[in-house]
Amino acid sequence: MPQQFPIGTDESREQSGRDFATLVYLIQAISLFTAVPFFIGVIVNYAKRGDVRGTLAESHFRWQIRTFWFWLLWTVIGSATWWLLGLGFLILGIAWLWAVYRVVRGWLVLADNRPAY
Repeated sequence: MPQQFPIGTDESREQSGRDFATLVYLIQAISLFTAVPFFIGVIVNYAKRGDVRGTLAESHFRWQIRTFWFWLLWTVIGSATWWLLGLGFLILGIAWLWAVYRVVRGWLVLADNRPAY
């Protein structure tokens, strides 16, 4: 049975932050196969960012937000250049592999109770 902490304590904030970071990593992992959930994950990050300030999860939220924005940037660039002799497909492939790396690395580091950076 998971350890229960009184509501409002530092321990409960830490646990809540880790839970939300885990949820967003799960959403991002699902997004690797269909992009729509990526937007839901970043909305959760922005909505809960104030709640995790000063906790371990803060660095993971920053990591997840940056993962989203850079993935979106390179996905747009790749989509806009797909017709240039396959350059766009290469960019899209690299962006996807980079997103896989960011999700897996972040999730593993969170599981070890370490900050993302």
